[in-house]
Amino acid sequence: MSRFIITDRKTDYLMPPSLEDWLNQDHLARFIVEVVDNLDLSNLVRQYAGRGSKAHHPATLLGILVYGYASGTFSSRKLERATYDSVAFRYIAAGSHPDHDTLATFRRRFLGELENLFVQVLEIASEMKLLKLGTVCLDGAKIHANASRHSAVSHGHIETLEKQLKAEVQELLALAEQADKADVPDGMNLPEELKRREARLVLMVVAKAKIGARAKERYQREKAEYDEKMAARAAKEAASGKKCSGKTPAAPQAGPKKTDQVNLTDEESRIMQVSGGGFEQCYNAQAGVDAPTMLVVATGVTQATNDKQQVEPMLETLAAQAATQGQVTCLIADTGYFSEHNMKACEGAKVEPLIAVARESHHPGWRERHTEPAPLPATATAAQTMAHRLKTKDGRKRYALRKQTVEPVFGIIKSVMGFRQFSLRGLEKVKGEWHLVCLAWNLKRMAVLRPKFG
Repeated sequence: MSRFIITDRKTDYLMPPSLEDWLNQDHLARFIVEVVDNLDLSNLVRQYAGRGSKAHHPATLLGILVYGYASGTFSSRKLERATYDSVAFRYIAAGSHPDHDTLATFRRRFLGELENLFVQVLEIASEMKLLKLGTVCLDGAKIHANASRHSAVSHGHIETLEKQLKAEVQELLALAEQADKADVPDGMNLPEELKRREARLVLMVVAKAKIGARAKERYQREKAEYDEKMAARAAKEAASGKKCSGKTPAAPQAGPKKTDQVNLTDEESRIMQVSGGGFEQCYNAQAGVDAPTMLVVATGVTQATNDKQQVEPMLETLAAQAATQGQVTCLIADTGYFSEHNMKACEGAKVEPLIAVARESHHPGWRERHTEPAPLPATATAAQTMAHRLKTKDGRKRYALRKQTVEPVFGIIKSVMGFRQFSLRGLEKVKGEWHLVCLAWNLKRMAVLRPKFG
């Protein structure tokens, strides 16, 4: 008698197998199907006109995409293949096999609906008693764009290329005129070479125009900030009767700089410094994370390399969701978000800010960690008050939540889910894809939290 389990692939089933037997009851795919079936997809369903052959239901396609992003499968071709190879995907698709064109078109077509679906999932989390906002930790991460940094050209390089291309065009035209006499290299097609360079010149003109438009916007913004600083400086001098100390702010310069760049593949992405050193073509993805549950409650994507301008949009998003999710009472962020303007914005939104004023040592002395700071003077500014709060035992304990909530979320999204690069191009499409990523993370997290919260 054999001591091994017999592997029999030939005998047919007496009864067809049930989808319900394919996965264990607590599998993530089951939870995603359950939640997606409870979402209001009427806007998506309404946009299918009913012409032609029958379409896959939006709930099926959405479930495939969400589970794909939650499990690290982002390519539409890999998602199509997974509906044949993966038991979980076969369960979500109920044995159907949407092709990659259908999945890619669905993702691209309904990106605008993902923000609404993201909010609906948060409402479901609130109904399940998994989410009740109070303390939110804010952070950002540079996510690679679907473009190479080597496809970016600077204004100075464009000017050099233009001169080179124009000279080559003139040289080729002269060569064409005497082609019967000149020694033209074998295999060289003069019309094609000319056409290629002329097309490149047109591309350079378009790129210069885009850089010029960005430079104009930047100048208007910097000019407004400069005028505000000079007005405040003049008012201070008039009140004190003395000239302000320190260097006078430099006036901004109009026009593009030689270092201003545009990417020819994804013009809305930007060159950004990434962690670990170096520069890459990226977008700056933002996430506000609920401290107790690690659920992402607010998202954003920006072209700005720093985070100082991202506090107000997050506060507005959180305020809009307060009716269904609860009021945020405290916002925790690192020093990249600190500014007097952001502190006033938090004060106006009735949210307590815990934003690091400056970088602190990773290994403070034991006395510093176990003692309270000296009392504040009555004349302390808002920034001094917050800095004092961060040095107290309670402040240090609360600020430490950032390292164990929002930073792990970005780490898991990048290293476990494997999302390190956007698949789509353009700021609006990237925003939609980031909503999809965070929606997938929230469902992944809710599946873990559900047994703990009953």
